[in-house]
Amino acid sequence: MIRARRARIVATLGPASRGVDKVRELAMAGADVFRVNFSHGIHADHAATIASVREAEAVVGRPLAVLADLQGPKIRLGEFAHGAIRIKRGDHLRLDLRATPGDAARIGVPHPEVFAALRKGASVLLDDGKVRLRVVEHGPNFAETVVEAGDQLSDHKGLNLPGLAIPIPALTEKDRTDLAFALGEGVDWVALSFVQRASDMAELRSIVQGRAKVLAKIEKPSALEALDEILDLSQAIMVARGDLGVEMAPEEVPVVQKQLVRAARLRGIPVVVATQMLESMIHSPTPTRAEASDVAGAVYEGADALMLSAESAAGDYPVEAVAIMDRIITRVERDARWPELMRAEYPVEDADADALVAAARKAAEAASTACLVAFTTTGQTALRLARERPLQATLALTPSLDTARRAALIWGVEPRVVPEPSDPEELARVAIEMAVQTGLAGPGQRILILAGFPMGSPGAANILRIAHAPFPR
Repeated sequence: MIRARRARIVATLGPASRGVDKVRELAMAGADVFRVNFSHGIHADHAATIASVREAEAVVGRPLAVLADLQGPKIRLGEFAHGAIRIKRGDHLRLDLRATPGDAARIGVPHPEVFAALRKGASVLLDDGKVRLRVVEHGPNFAETVVEAGDQLSDHKGLNLPGLAIPIPALTEKDRTDLAFALGEGVDWVALSFVQRASDMAELRSIVQGRAKVLAKIEKPSALEALDEILDLSQAIMVARGDLGVEMAPEEVPVVQKQLVRAARLRGIPVVVATQMLESMIHSPTPTRAEASDVAGAVYEGADALMLSAESAAGDYPVEAVAIMDRIITRVERDARWPELMRAEYPVEDADADALVAAARKAAEAASTACLVAFTTTGQTALRLARERPLQATLALTPSLDTARRAALIWGVEPRVVPEPSDPEELARVAIEMAVQTGLAGPGQRILILAGFPMGSPGAANILRIAHAPFPR
């Protein structure tokens, strides 16, 4: 199974899709990475979901990645005595630390950090921004607010404080338990929610210890202020537009998306664009024209991957959503202007290896080049090639199944597992055989091979070789 596109698809698994047969269908339709959302479900469910991905991988014949998405410090209201209340503009609502069920006059918020962060006049957004409160008085354990917008509130709705940094760790106790479980299950990527500062990612990396790749979800405006430092410690980022859209004005979100995609591309790390990409397909077999344009826009920007959330996890048409996203990406990448946009920004070359990779991309511009082949132990050589956005597919060959799975998120990379070559001649032979076997190269076509030899030793690529696929005898 070779993808006819460069941008990758992340599909969230849930009640509508976590069985092995459905996962296989999603992979056949175009999903490359499968997200397991630890905000919902129990460990037994997640273990079965991950097992489904591994079983489907064996059937489809290509490495598939599992992304564990930690819940993070999602702040929620307590419970109401009757499950919900009606509110209107001008009503007063008290927030406090009491655990007793709420009513139309007050509701518990079991997070003292919220009250520590509040300021008079600050906005409090509830239920993804559907309800807006204004703080008129506050103390260490309460806040008196007035309703500015909204008509209903129910149990456990989310709470956001736009423009305020909440002094709460990104890794909660639940996250630590979930992380230990996910690493024990052998997930390939770990996503940290509500990253606010570089130290959040540093803490995650210190726990993960290289057992998975780490991804920072950018969904708090405070993260934008520390973006360079966060990028230094992240192996990928996600533009999580849901919470970003709650905490900042709607017109700011597309601008921030472009800034984040550009920043990640210049750093040469994968960037995932997520949230509401094909939202209407939760209940409709086709997307809106606006959604199709949204997906296309992220592809034109050069995003490594696009993510489906409820569309594939709980929607009525999970396979159709993946298939349509695949079709949109493929069509954009056939646009005559698309190559020009991919060439618009290249990362700064700061090492000999980067210069060699840039040379490979330049050599690949010859019309006779069918594909690039990157031999890699850790995945870095394939990642460096993806930074250059070559228009041909990159076949990443590695002796490590873990490396192959993690590379499934990288733009334009087709990962495969092969035995480690013993010498440069065997390296060239394996590259040619795999390029032909996967259909990436036909008789007489040129193959560019990039490798570091001996494989497995620390250091960067030091071989750039041109080979040709043989003609049949």
